[in-house]
Amino acid sequence: MSAAPPAAIRARGIPVRWGAAALLFLLASLVLGLGIGPVNLGAGPIVESTLSHLPFVHVHSPLSGADDAVLWQLRAPRVVLGALVGGMLAIAGSAYQGVFRNPLADPYLLGVAAGAGLGATIAIAYGRAGGSGSLLPVAAFAGAALGVSLAYGLGRSVGGARMSGALILAGVTVAAFMTAVQTFVQQQRSQSLRDVFAWLLGGFATATWHDVAISAPYIVVSATLLLLHRRVLDVLSLGDDEAASLGLEVRRVRLIVVVAATAGTAAAVAVSGLIGFVGIIVPHTIRLLVSPSYRAVVPLSLVVGAGFLVCTDVLARTVLSPSEIPIGVVTAFFGAPFFAAVLRTTRGAGL
Repeated sequence: MSAAPPAAIRARGIPVRWGAAALLFLLASLVLGLGIGPVNLGAGPIVESTLSHLPFVHVHSPLSGADDAVLWQLRAPRVVLGALVGGMLAIAGSAYQGVFRNPLADPYLLGVAAGAGLGATIAIAYGRAGGSGSLLPVAAFAGAALGVSLAYGLGRSVGGARMSGALILAGVTVAAFMTAVQTFVQQQRSQSLRDVFAWLLGGFATATWHDVAISAPYIVVSATLLLLHRRVLDVLSLGDDEAASLGLEVRRVRLIVVVAATAGTAAAVAVSGLIGFVGIIVPHTIRLLVSPSYRAVVPLSLVVGAGFLVCTDVLARTVLSPSEIPIGVVTAFFGAPFFAAVLRTTRGAGL
């Protein structure tokens, strides 16, 4: 008789109360992000202005022309982009943790951060004056994709039962090499260091609807694929051999999940810079409060991650107003102690 499945497999999906709480948190975060700034806008006017822009809804916006422009041309793209990036980083983190069975895995595990950093550095350092702005997201995305492709190819060449561990080591190797190349470029173009570090620390100060438009398709498709594979991640938690004995094509599933998580993360990083710890803080908080099952962790990570980064962005632009703290600094402030706590709780788990 086969052994009973672990609790993570038996666990049901999202409890209704937690699903409702996550949606309310996201909604409140969006209203907070839209309302707070040098020009304070109330929740009521924001809702009415939103309704006035919907078709077949006859509601007049109470905002003046200037306030309406502030809301929809400055704050709305920033808040929407923050929600997209936060949701993607969180759901990618949960997927990586599931597919590699490593609670400390994050979306940058296979060299996304190093590749994107190298691509962005090259674009900033060698881009033509005034032209690197449009080139930067493309270069960052290409660098991230290249880094993960190299890491996956190197890890795949090992093969066998060590595939999961080999991918992680390959990611570390590729990241180290790309970081070295990035440092070399920075030394050669030292006048661009300020711009490079500003991008590396992440932020949404220059967010536009164009950034939303170019990143949203990748993020939506990637997040959808990960949501469709959330049950499979529970099966993978049993181990490769056990999952294969249950009829799961482990390599194919791992490739799909890694590609989806990586493509979405690369698109997010390309328009936001490197924002760390979101993929660790959010999934682990959901595991502690709700359920260890990926049927709950994956979708809730998407919703809560979106709200979390919007709230973090509010802190980044208000704590030292009118100056702005790089959002990567804020997430690191919360994430580093959280990571240390997770490391202590998992030190006996055979990582």
